[in-house]
Amino acid sequence: MKKTHKFKNLSAHKNCTHLITKKNIGQAYNFSLALHTGEEPQKIIENRTAIAKSFPNMNFIVANQTHSDNIKIIKEANKTWLSDREKHAIEDCDALITNQKNIMLTILTADCVPILLFDPKQKVVAAIHAGWKGTEQQIVFKTVKKMKELFNSNPNDIIAGVAPSIGKCCYEVDWNVAQHFKDVKNAYDEKDEKYMLDLPHINKIQLLQAGLKEENIELSNICTACEVDDYFSYRKEGGCSGRFMSMIGLTT
Repeated sequence: MKKTHKFKNLSAHKNCTHLITKKNIGQAYNFSLALHTGEEPQKIIENRTAIAKSFPNMNFIVANQTHSDNIKIIKEANKTWLSDREKHAIEDCDALITNQKNIMLTILTADCVPILLFDPKQKVVAAIHAGWKGTEQQIVFKTVKKMKELFNSNPNDIIAGVAPSIGKCCYEVDWNVAQHFKDVKNAYDEKDEKYMLDLPHINKIQLLQAGLKEENIELSNICTACEVDDYFSYRKEGGCSGRFMSMIGLTT
């Protein structure tokens, strides 16, 4: 696949593979990979099949994301992600963790913040979906904590990639949302009685609070609303139904 994004820090490790997809106007629904948004399922499955062919040894895991702080530990492969329904997705879950090889953890987004984590010492990966609700519930912090508790990960070793999402330049919210982050330095800028919220920055702060080193956190610095030619944006596209996918897995 030619149209993709990768992180330099994660790419430096041969036993970890990752990818963030982009739109492709030559594919059905601009290469959306979401089965839950009303498009013709078979076309989405064809798009997913194209992804799967690029990683022939990987078993993909998808989740029914609900803007929660629920974290699921993946202990075995699920080979039914190409089903025409999402019944095989992990229910009510917004973060996935595994130490199993040949499993690809995935997150679907169109403005929310996808975060990919890799512990090269303990060989553990995680994929996190953080909209404002998940960020308010500190799902990133809690995922790192879970990696410590269950896999003996040292946060100093964990590498993070914060994938494309809506940026402070475009994410206008009311005080009922902004107030949840009033104690976070530089969480938002005030603009005409509105608030420009910086979710990637807030999640970076949570990663630092969880113990990650700043040099191990790589932000894409890509705003999905600004770069709508490459990424789906629910805000910019007026409630679009497409989703791009952020993924990470351990290889043999």
